[in-house]
Amino acid sequence: MYNLFRRNAIRLVLLVVSSSLATSIPSVAAESVPLAIKGYDPVAYFTDAKPTRGLPTIEYEWDEHRYRFSRPEHRELFKADPVRYAPQFADFCAMALTRGKVIEANPEYWLIKEGKLYIFAIPAGPNRFQQELEGNVAKANQNRALIPKR
Repeated sequence: MYNLFRRNAIRLVLLVVSSSLATSIPSVAAESVPLAIKGYDPVAYFTDAKPTRGLPTIEYEWDEHRYRFSRPEHRELFKADPVRYAPQFADFCAMALTRGKVIEANPEYWLIKEGKLYIFAIPAGPNRFQQELEGNVAKANQNRALIPKR
């Protein structure tokens, strides 16, 4: 009788441990994928014309990054055309790339030109970048290889 109780108790403990591990694995896997643009919603720049923080409950993984969205509709728009909504140089300052530098951007400093989203490290970035838009886009694209792979 004692052996039967002990065996069932061990099974119960194993069941509880294995189920808790199984539920924690997806969240650990999701957290190992880098968060894009510091958790800001890339679609909101286009639809709301302002930087908006996304919610951890509304995410989508694309191009080895996790994107967050402020509304489920934004996630659906992004899923349909991620190239349209993602920042042109990932999480990095477009203006710094024109100078061959890789600097993490602040999503609060941004610009949409010709249907493309650019983010910058400093408040003056958007104005400087658009002063010579074509040349700056070309220079930043030439230096795209400097962007680290994750």
